[in-house]
Amino acid sequence: MDFSRVELADEDRAFFDEARSFLATHVTEEVRRRDRETGDNFDEGVHLALGAEGYLEKEWKPSSEGGFSRVRRRIWELEKRRAHVPWVTWGTTAMVARSVEKFGKPELVEEVLPKVFSGHVRLCLGYTEPEGGSDIATCKTRAVRDGDSWLINGSKMFTTGAHNCQYVFLITNTDPEARKHKSLTMFLVPLNLPGIEIQGIRTVDGDRTNIVYYSDVRVDDKYRLGDVNGGWTVLREPLNVEHGAVAAAPDGLQDPSIMMHQAGFMAQAVDKAVTRVSQPDPNGRRPVDDKSVAYRLGRSFARLEAALSSPSIFGRVAIAQTMRDISPDLMDLHGAAATLPFGADGAADDGSAEYAYRFAPLAGIYGGTLEVFRNMIAQHVLGLGKPNYSPPVAKVS
Repeated sequence: MDFSRVELADEDRAFFDEARSFLATHVTEEVRRRDRETGDNFDEGVHLALGAEGYLEKEWKPSSEGGFSRVRRRIWELEKRRAHVPWVTWGTTAMVARSVEKFGKPELVEEVLPKVFSGHVRLCLGYTEPEGGSDIATCKTRAVRDGDSWLINGSKMFTTGAHNCQYVFLITNTDPEARKHKSLTMFLVPLNLPGIEIQGIRTVDGDRTNIVYYSDVRVDDKYRLGDVNGGWTVLREPLNVEHGAVAAAPDGLQDPSIMMHQAGFMAQAVDKAVTRVSQPDPNGRRPVDDKSVAYRLGRSFARLEAALSSPSIFGRVAIAQTMRDISPDLMDLHGAAATLPFGADGAADDGSAEYAYRFAPLAGIYGGTLEVFRNMIAQHVLGLGKPNYSPPVAKVS
């Protein structure tokens, strides 16, 4: 929705202008350039400015507690996306903060939430393990009770943002003999504790993530969230949000699914491809007049529109798959110059198609693979049985 073309109440129009001006002031070209170079998806200066202005708290809280109204929330979400605000670390922080509020002890809530709202505290996800894959319930990282504290040993992969965060939402195994969903306990672990080592990993799309090692890390019991061996209850709601399995808003003022931020990059790449193929060459010929070019561009548009309209977990799958499917076409439409990245001299579209192409494989992995999500749809939406991964039975000759 483009709120510049929607009739807004005077106070909402004033907020729209205020938000756009604030973001234009703080999310500069230098911020965007640095974000592409570091792959952090985070800028501390911008984040602290958002906190100081009260935007983080208003975004997190419902309107009944001083947060944005539904219309202003929608304006804010869309303007952040248009400005390309580095967003990932706030996304994980907001998600984990709800579990802290719901399951944390009062002293932990008081320690964490005010600084979350000011921007000085950020929270990351400690789920995946080097050999765990998408099934995080097979957790091997151990937490052993030792008086009023716990000793944690293990490692986690893909802890994105850990180097910019103060706490990690950590899933641990506290009862190896129990069934896997009954053996888990969640902690909010301070990342400055002795025994924690954060090592950066650069992904193919240029993003920075981390592997984090935990060696005899002593954590006070006040940092435990929920019951011992009751971690799955604590984890379930953030997982549903990350998977995109959320109910649609009846007023329509909500993204149909998650990953709309990534979809925005893809839509921008498609728009730039349209501009490129509509420009005539010195002989007056436009690439779009070639039927094969028009077909591939039209197919990309249709796939994109279908993905943007798909709700809940279906949209999560559709956006990631569409990015994989259409980004090669966009590269081809631009030609060889499309291989040049953002900021490079001569880049066909300032690197938009190239970025979508590199990001596409990762979009089908973040938060779980597309295969896992398709199995979830098959089982929980379509009512099909669980997939059978056992080896085929040998035929008796």
